[in-house]
Amino acid sequence: MDTDDLSRETYEAIIITAERFHHDLTLQFGINAEGCATDDEFLERAVVMIGGWLKEPDTDGIIDDIFFDNPPDKDSFRDILQSIKINISKVKEIQIGKRHFDSC
Repeated sequence: MDTDDLSRETYEAIIITAERFHHDLTLQFGINAEGCATDDEFLERAVVMIGGWLKEPDTDGIIDDIFFDNPPDKDSFRDILQSIKINISKVKEIQIGKRHFDSC
């Protein structure tokens, strides 16, 4: 799936929020979308990815792996991940049939 196939709600909750923080974080979520078949699968994979990052004790190593230029500090990185998790939980409350998808 391409990020253009995501619902507007999911795109805003994850992609736009990540982009406002740092473009390199957006790239990680974009790569994550490649193997997904549905909006909900993308949301689940994003939660798992974020959970792995938050559990990792070597935050510096993760930051070095994700951010190519101008890396954020640990606290702001963890804060944005928590914000995206909250956004995801809000999107999950919206039934798939009630989410908005752009037509081709």
